[in-house]
Amino acid sequence: MASLFDAAEQVHLTNALPLAARMRPRTLDEFVGQQHFLGPGRLLRRMLEADRLSSVVFYGPPGTGKTTLAHVIAAHTRSVFVAVNAASSSVKELREALAAARDRLAASGQRTVLFIDELHRFNRAQQDVLLPDVESGIVILIGATTQNPFFAINSPLLSRSQVFQFQPLSRDEIKLLMRRALADRERGLGDVAVDFSEEAADFLAEICDGDARRAINAVEVGVRSAGAQPVAFDIALAQDCIQRKVLDYDATGDSHYDLASAFIKSMRGSDPDAAIYWMARMLEAGEDPRFIARRIVICAAEDVGNADPMALVLANAALQASEFVGLPECQLPLAQAVTYIAAAPKSNASTLAIGEACRDVREGRTVAVPAHLQDAHYRGAKRLGHGEGYQYSHDFEDGWVDQEYLPVNKIYYRPVDRGAEAEIAKRLERLRSSRRATRPGADADLRTPAD
Repeated sequence: MASLFDAAEQVHLTNALPLAARMRPRTLDEFVGQQHFLGPGRLLRRMLEADRLSSVVFYGPPGTGKTTLAHVIAAHTRSVFVAVNAASSSVKELREALAAARDRLAASGQRTVLFIDELHRFNRAQQDVLLPDVESGIVILIGATTQNPFFAINSPLLSRSQVFQFQPLSRDEIKLLMRRALADRERGLGDVAVDFSEEAADFLAEICDGDARRAINAVEVGVRSAGAQPVAFDIALAQDCIQRKVLDYDATGDSHYDLASAFIKSMRGSDPDAAIYWMARMLEAGEDPRFIARRIVICAAEDVGNADPMALVLANAALQASEFVGLPECQLPLAQAVTYIAAAPKSNASTLAIGEACRDVREGRTVAVPAHLQDAHYRGAKRLGHGEGYQYSHDFEDGWVDQEYLPVNKIYYRPVDRGAEAEIAKRLERLRSSRRATRPGADADLRTPAD
């Protein structure tokens, strides 16, 4: 039986919690956000209503409700909630938690929600320890991770789990949670008179980046640090009560590759505004500018190509300038190159050409170098017939003469009708027409782009 001292101790412990922890919802109906899988008729809601929840992985950024929802699920299923942090727990501790859950189920029939925070930090052996008790239903496993589970979690455990991806909370959802905390007299700040301006609410909802915990705790700092009541919670106070946001970025993780992908695809898609934004995200998060510069050079060659040959020149100049001046000034040549490449006409004709040629080299029969193209600059070459019959292009009108350079009839480079490559296409067509005129049937089996 709990004593008055126990009750007082519990009150002190609760009061010591940050506001965001005190305001955690206690039921599914109180939970805000993630309606794409928790809304009426959605998968997780159906699993809970059918009491068929076994093992799930909650994947998403901080402050989106992963831990909170685990607590709610434990209460909803009338299970004991046991939390383990993968960063600080050993296999021994994990086995003890599983054994206790097994004994509890056998003795009272009560199940255990085993919540493992930062599940991706468990090694393979630790993750494998979970498998038997997850399969037999001894525990309801809820693993939380900010890393892509398909990279960070072992396949055997992942195959036995349902993955739910958490999204950052919307501005309206953040504002709802802040106002709920201000109104709640039992757990929140309802006992304090606060004039919470709409401008301050909008600012916090925006700058917290979908992280409800940061926004709610900023509200508590502002209210508790203010002097006289009612508290005038305006935008100036809001700005003083929240840190400059820390961007979610891991140079080896999901956000790194997602941002780089968005950056490249925006340049390729001719959207300089989007490309600049994604580059700014990477730079602000601490990405190596050389990594960004290399992506720009690749995009200039792969996606602009000969539609605007200056793109590669500018990209390479930006790369060299980045090496020379460093941060923060290297943002300027990088931005110049990005906007130029994004706005330039696009062609991947040279990219397709080298890809197709490499594929033929790998998979087809090797083509011998014709004798007239072979090196003739050594003693004995003439006796072998090397270089015999070669015609020097500059000796002829227009700097071109029809001779065989590739023994097989194959077109790899097919210029597009955009930018500077349109002129290249016209010149190549004239040369190919001349070749057909002097060598009837020479192009008979040449493949066209449609092939």
